[in-house]
Amino acid sequence: MASIDPASCRVALLAGGTSGEREISLASGKGAGEALRTAGFIVDEYDPASKEDLKALIDGDYNVAFLCLHGKGGEDGCLQGFLETIGLPYTGPGVWASATAMNKAKSKLFYERAGIPTAPFLYLQQGDAYDGAEIAAMMDGCCVVKPATEGSALGIYIVEGPEAVADAIEQVFKIDSLVIVEKFIEGMEITVAVLGNEDAFALPIIEIVPRGEFYDFDSKYAPGGSQHICPARLDEELSASIRDLAVQAHKALECTGVSRSDFILDKNQVAWILETNTIPGMTATSLLPDAARAGGIDFPELCTRLIGYALEKR
Repeated sequence: MASIDPASCRVALLAGGTSGEREISLASGKGAGEALRTAGFIVDEYDPASKEDLKALIDGDYNVAFLCLHGKGGEDGCLQGFLETIGLPYTGPGVWASATAMNKAKSKLFYERAGIPTAPFLYLQQGDAYDGAEIAAMMDGCCVVKPATEGSALGIYIVEGPEAVADAIEQVFKIDSLVIVEKFIEGMEITVAVLGNEDAFALPIIEIVPRGEFYDFDSKYAPGGSQHICPARLDEELSASIRDLAVQAHKALECTGVSRSDFILDKNQVAWILETNTIPGMTATSLLPDAARAGGIDFPELCTRLIGYALEKR
């Protein structure tokens, strides 16, 4: 990791954007901004939804961009490509890794290639013909229907039966042109954050106990929406193997700096990967800061490390 003098490092903090996760992004930006200033960095805040703010990034004399953008237009490689074009280093994975991780259908192909267990699935593009009964039978009963390119558990349905499957697919098509249908796997919800570039390592595993049926939008962001148990209640051998899977996912998607992969641990102690997040949340209830604290890294140090990885990558 590159060494940094915070007092001489000018940071452009990017939060907001135009996705359905705009408000969460702004909250992440507020949390990260406070941590960066505590660490001693010079921080200016910008919203990529504003063309004037984007122009300020071109004209400004910044050492690095700190990304707190979630969802389309910010986490999917689009903004990363802009920053590459203007020559401004940025936190988190690059263009290809961001775009691939954001597309749950494509990322599953790379998980499979790396030997990381992922639930049986199919994907549908808007306009494709499909048979709800055939899909329900293929998924052996209960299945999960979700958008392929949205985050924060937006538009996720757990359904059973042909009619419910078809209805969920149509609901998801209202927010995304690509739908994932995967077999529902019951078990413990866990998440594993990974830090680093070539020397990537996993932080302690977080066990998520949601208030609702699963870890949905409210469970993620509402106060008291879920309980985070870190380290997760797992034996050391199993914990080590799951942390290794998270590092494998980080590398399979060519992530740099940071990633956070979500898993379901079934009754047979098999960890099935659900997705990898390339810009994890930085709010007061977010998982990455929780995992870092459990690993002995406070919030200002976490932000400092993310900048160090960005400059090292550059």
